[in-house]
Formats: sequence, structure tokens, C-alpha cells
Amino acid sequence: MFLAVIDPVGGGLVASSSRPGATGFVSFEYSLAGKWLELLKEIAPEVKRAAVLRDPSTVGGIGQFAAIQAVGPIGLDLSVIDVRDPEEIERDVAEFAHGTRGGLIVTASPFGSNHPDLIAAIAARHKLPAVYPWRLYVTAGGLMSYGPDESGYYSRVAGYVDRFLRGEKPGNLPVQVPTKFELVINLKNAKALGITVPPTLLARADEVIE
Repeated sequence: MFLAVIDPVGGGLVASSSRPGATGFVSFEYSLAGKWLELLKEIAPEVKRAAVLRDPSTVGGIGQFAAIQAVGPIGLDLSVIDVRDPEEIERDVAEFAHGTRGGLIVTASPFGSNHPDLIAAIAARHKLPAVYPWRLYVTAGGLMSYGPDESGYYSRVAGYVDRFLRGEKPGNLPVQVPTKFELVINLKNAKALGITVPPTLLARADEVIE
């Protein structure tokens, strides 16, 4: 059983989500990545350029960027920053920040999940509004995140383990995708960036950090 995988089909773990041959839990579907672009424009409408931080060595990193590109024209020019090592990210974000009206979209990746404080600090240092895939970035000082609510994640995993122990074959169980999502906003970061969060966005937030 696999856990927290972004694209099990593209990554070769399963043949399909309905008849997988193996089973597990997907972090989120690619369509979620397009929502990050829309949220960045909503919280910082003056932004005209967005750098997408992604891991190019994974199917998930490539797929998330493709989903963001597929959103269509909403007045943002997109560029890519690869996440492979801290020095590279710092250098590339600093170069991007030399321009005006820039923002960041941080896609889900193992590197990012292991370095939320680093990435949030880089965004803050260069005064770039950023949207993240997980709440942990916002508690580390980031502006806003939108992603799966993990509060019920492990209970669902435990339910599958119980079924395995009762004799069900993992390959007969469908791959599970997230069913609940959370929007988290950090007002302290917004104030530091000079952003007034729209009331309509605040009203939709599941958590507001002040």
C-alpha cells in the first residue's frame, strides 16, 4: 500500500485508479494545482508574474505545472523554478524577484514538504505573495495554502489496514483520493506584504492565523 502519492498511475504504481492491482492514498488530483493559480490572483490581484516551484524529476512535478498552465489566461505570466537544492532555489527566486509584481506557487513535492520553513522564508525575504499546497507552509510563516485536510487521513488508512487484516486483497480496493480540502491564510504574512485579504476570501478560509 502506498501513501501520499501524487500520481500513482503516471508513476507506474498502478494500472488505473479503479482496477489498481495495488492500492493506497493519493495526496491530491492535478486539478487542485490550477486552483493555486486562481487563489494567488485573488489574494494579490496586482501580481502579473508567477513563478511555479516544482520538482522536474517527478511525474507529479511535471503534471502539476501542466495543470496550472491549463487554467487559461487570467493575466499572469508563468515561469518555472526547479526545486532540487536550497542554494538553487534561493538564487532563482532572488533573480525572479528582481522583476515587479511577482508571486509564487509552490507545488507539492518531497523536497518542499521537508523544507517548508526554508521556502516560506525565501518568499518572505523577497516580499513575494505565495500559495502553498499544505498547511505546514503557512504555520512556517507562508501566506496561504489550499490542500487536502489531513485530519481524517490516518483514520482512512487504518480502515484499509483493518480490511487487509480481515483478508481483503489490496489490489481489489480502489485508490483513495482526498474528499475534503482546507484553505489556510496567514494574516501576519499578509500584513508584512502589504496585502489586504479580500473579505470574501477570508469568509471561505477554514483557518486564519493572526
